[in-house]
Amino acid sequence: MKVAKRRRREAKTDYLKRLKLLKSEKPRLVMRRTNKYIIAQYVVSDEAKDTVKIGLSSKKLLELGWPEKAKGSLKSISAAYLTGYLIGKEIIKKKLETPIIDLGMQRILHKTRIYGFIKGVVDAGLEIKCKQEAFPSQERLMGEALKNKINVQEIKSKIDSQ
Repeated sequence: MKVAKRRRREAKTDYLKRLKLLKSEKPRLVMRRTNKYIIAQYVVSDEAKDTVKIGLSSKKLLELGWPEKAKGSLKSISAAYLTGYLIGKEIIKKKLETPIIDLGMQRILHKTRIYGFIKGVVDAGLEIKCKQEAFPSQERLMGEALKNKINVQEIKSKIDSQ
């Protein structure tokens, strides 16, 4: 019996998907969700060695006007949307190549945080192919479904003015 690679056993890496992403020779926009935050990274690979050019998490939203009392919702759909918007603006500002999305081993379901993140990247101005019906509704993106009301438009305007 052949033992699978350690990262495959731990359900951290799908090597076939990674190989396809590396063969494309395009930079990757990696989105990961932790128990508290959404993490976004712009990663460039050279001979299967990954280099993070831009990395940020939804914790940065606290500096941009996210209410301190809503700190527990920094992994919500609204936070994913704003994190995607923020990294999209950073990519455009630094004039980097348009990346492809790398979601890793996450389950891909419509109208979830993943698509909220992608919608933020698309709204920032990057061209990423995605079906419109996969995105969450506008009221969920704007934080109206959250217990603590968040002014997403105000935070977006602060990101634009940076």
